[in-house]
Amino acid sequence: MATNNPYQDLNTENKENYTSTDDNLPKRSLHCEYKYLDQLQEILDRGSVRKDRTGTGTLSLFGMQARYNLRNNEFPLLTTKRVFWRGVVEELLWFIRGSTDTKELNSKGVKIWDGNSSREFLDRVGLNSNPEGDVGPVYGFQWRHFGAEYKGANADYTQQGFDQLEHVIDLIRNNPFDRRIIMSSWNPPDISKMALPPCHVLAQFYVSDGELSCQLYQRSADMGLGVPFNIASYSLLTCILAHVTNLKPGDFIHTLGDAHVYLNHVDAIKEQLSRTPRPFPKLFIDRAVNNINEFVAADFRLVGYNAHPVIKMDMAV
Repeated sequence: MATNNPYQDLNTENKENYTSTDDNLPKRSLHCEYKYLDQLQEILDRGSVRKDRTGTGTLSLFGMQARYNLRNNEFPLLTTKRVFWRGVVEELLWFIRGSTDTKELNSKGVKIWDGNSSREFLDRVGLNSNPEGDVGPVYGFQWRHFGAEYKGANADYTQQGFDQLEHVIDLIRNNPFDRRIIMSSWNPPDISKMALPPCHVLAQFYVSDGELSCQLYQRSADMGLGVPFNIASYSLLTCILAHVTNLKPGDFIHTLGDAHVYLNHVDAIKEQLSRTPRPFPKLFIDRAVNNINEFVAADFRLVGYNAHPVIKMDMAV
């Protein structure tokens, strides 16, 4: 009997095959992007209206989780709207360098931190002595110099503090079954010195059967703007760490605390939910790199990213 089911010939035994034979649309049960989209829909359906730091207001749910496959070079860069891939790469390399000067990003055309590092914003949060662009001891500083005294974005922190990132790499290589392969951005004594306390707080890494997986706990999750970026960023970090430790990427598990949609993003989110996901792109790291400090943006080759158009959402500051 003839059928209009576009997935009738899909080989579901092959997890790489996400496309139908009819219209090249991903199969819902296999495409990881639906996990994110289902979270958006659940927040719109059941979220509580809450006040927030920015005064914008949110719809919020507490406690959500999604798992994204990184095997066979698959990379979860969302397709229901175009994500700023170059920004993902440059920001992560900025974290890895331990930098806290957002002007480094701005000079490369990556302006995602500009709103939280302007003179007006720094003065508003009490960082009057920080020069514009200095966001304090945020992510990269904690990754590379945890416990060091913060003396400004341009100070020399060589051999100061604890290098969590190198420690994670050492454990993955030499004690892969350790249950303490953890990197934390949350350092309570430093919170008041930060322009924006860490939203993505703690990453734990897990080695099994030659694969490296990562679980991120994110205390605050801006589902419209931030989370698509965060999924890509920590998936890329997992791929980088797998590369330097001679493992293969496994899963990225994203655990969310306060998962929220800003009220001024609701219409944009509804537009995104009306779109059908396309197959995820593939990520390749072609150059042999053993030292995580040696990566450059050109090392990451993204293939087959065919996303829907950008959906504009204003950042709440």
